Amino acid sequence: MLDLLQAVQDYSAYGYQTGALGISSGGSILLMGAIAIIGWIVQARLQSVFSKYSQVPMPNGMTGAEMAEKMLRENNVHNVKVIHVAGQLTDHFNPTNMTVNLSDSVYSSRSIAAAAVACHECGHAIQHAQGYAPLVMRSALVPVVSFASRAATWVIILGIAIMASTNSTTVAWIGIGMIAMSALFSIITLPVEYNASERALEWLQSSRTLQGVQLSYAKESLRWAARTYLVAALSAIATVIYYISLISRRND
Repeated sequence: MLDLLQAVQDYSAYGYQTGALGISSGGSILLMGAIAIIGWIVQARLQSVFSKYSQVPMPNGMTGAEMAEKMLRENNVHNVKVIHVAGQLTDHFNPTNMTVNLSDSVYSSRSIAAAAVACHECGHAIQHAQGYAPLVMRSALVPVVSFASRAATWVIILGIAIMASTNSTTVAWIGIGMIAMSALFSIITLPVEYNASERALEWLQSSRTLQGVQLSYAKESLRWAARTYLVAALSAIATVIYYISLISRRND
């Protein structure tokens, strides 16, 4: 859940970079605008839900860090450390140094919201331990997507400049391919995030840590968190559609 809010913000901001080219693309722009509005609504709702359930104490009185350690231990994952990281909702599992990183509002909090987030991150650690295929695929794409996301905008701009003088679209299509890699990454992220939440909720229930209405609070927290990734994926796809329509129209 590496910065749940940032997932939406990054893709929305990326979509708006198209405006820097001074190009209009009717329906595609409207689509991206609609997704940006939905992203804002989801983000606001997530903040509201997290704030609400941050006030509801865990029945066992354990902190987010303690809950994470307990879940890892009971799932036979003993090579992962639970550590503190600065920020809000910057929680994430780092397979490089085998750590579950919990934010200020989760690590020492004794709330249901904190427990839900902490257990979600442990879900990723368990995925890693079990070789969960979508996580393995996503991890393999990280270096490629990291480069592509940095270079794509400049390659697109260069491609459009070349199109203006030579009508060649090759470079522009390479740029679109780079953007498509980011979209693919965001799509693969969806099952990874949803599965981590399912693992968290299943353990919270089977361990009898949360039941009834308290379990429903955790479900709602994780449901809205997952929706940020869904919006991010839609935004990435809309950006690809925008550029494809742009290049296709120019080519015609």
